[in-house]
Amino acid sequence: MAIYLYQNDLPDGLALGPVVAIDTETMGLNPARDRLCLVQLSSGDGNAHLVQIARGQVGAPNLVALLTDPTVLKLFHFGRFDIAALQAAFGVATAPVWCTKIASRMIRTYTDRHGLKYLLLEYAGVDVSKAQQTSDWGSAVLTDAQRDYAASDVLYLHKLKEALEAILIREDRLALAQACFDFLPTRAKLDLMGWDEPNDIFHH
Repeated sequence: MAIYLYQNDLPDGLALGPVVAIDTETMGLNPARDRLCLVQLSSGDGNAHLVQIARGQVGAPNLVALLTDPTVLKLFHFGRFDIAALQAAFGVATAPVWCTKIASRMIRTYTDRHGLKYLLLEYAGVDVSKAQQTSDWGSAVLTDAQRDYAASDVLYLHKLKEALEAILIREDRLALAQACFDFLPTRAKLDLMGWDEPNDIFHH
């Protein structure tokens, strides 16, 4: 495994294939308030690409081109948050997308454990540490532990998607899941506009 760290944008000419796992780290859990600090990506080849985003940065041409490329599927876990964070930072809607958390909630109705740590342990046999989840991602210099944590959030998503997608097909819920994935960019936009909890328009 290799972890590559870049400043402000992906390098020119980097091709990550037709399905790219993506995650983000921010200064907090409110994407309308808390700035984007790091974007992690993986093509599923065992390598991770980390892009540090500077405070006040509003552009990243290569990254934005990937986020909006209609021929590249962007793979997330809890994409609702990451898509909102990316839209808040760069003003673009990420699409098309696939979300392993939505997939898990649609087929694993026998449990309330849909966090990435539980899913990776069950379907990938990987026990990832979450110790760095609440660290300072706005720091100019990331620690080795932060880099490793950030990479772990994207390195196994392709394998997880494969496992969950097989069950969605088996349970005849793939089409319904796809409709949810397609709605995610709109859901993220609603969140940024203030229609998240407790003002969610889908609540009673």
